[in-house]
Amino acid sequence: MTTSAGKLVRDRIPEILARRGIAAEIRIADRSEMLGLLQAKLVEEAAEFSAANDPEARTDELADLLEVFLALSRLCGTDLNSVERVRARKTADRGGFEARVVLISAEEKAVDPQTGG
Repeated sequence: MTTSAGKLVRDRIPEILARRGIAAEIRIADRSEMLGLLQAKLVEEAAEFSAANDPEARTDELADLLEVFLALSRLCGTDLNSVERVRARKTADRGGFEARVVLISAEEKAVDPQTGG
C-alpha cells in the first residue's frame, strides 16, 4: 500500500511508521507554509470530529483540534491566555452557545433618515 500526500502530520509519525516497518518519505515544511498547512489540518480534524459517532471518538478528535489550535496560536504569535481573554470578552458581549439559540432569519429594517426609525 502506498500513500502519497503532502499533509502535515504530528512530529513523531515518521518514528511510529518506521517502528511498524513502513517506509515513509518526509520533508520539513518551511515556516512560510505552516499557516496553510495548519489551516488544512484544522479542516481535516473538524471533518473527523463531525464524523465521530461516540463520546470517546469525539474526545479524541477534540484533542486533535486543540493541538492544531495551539500550533496556530503559536504561529500567529499569540498564546492561550490572550485567546482566552478575547473569548471571554466576546462571550460577555455576545454570549456563548449554552442557550442553544438558532437564528432562523434576520432582516435589516430600513431606517427613515428624518425620523430615525
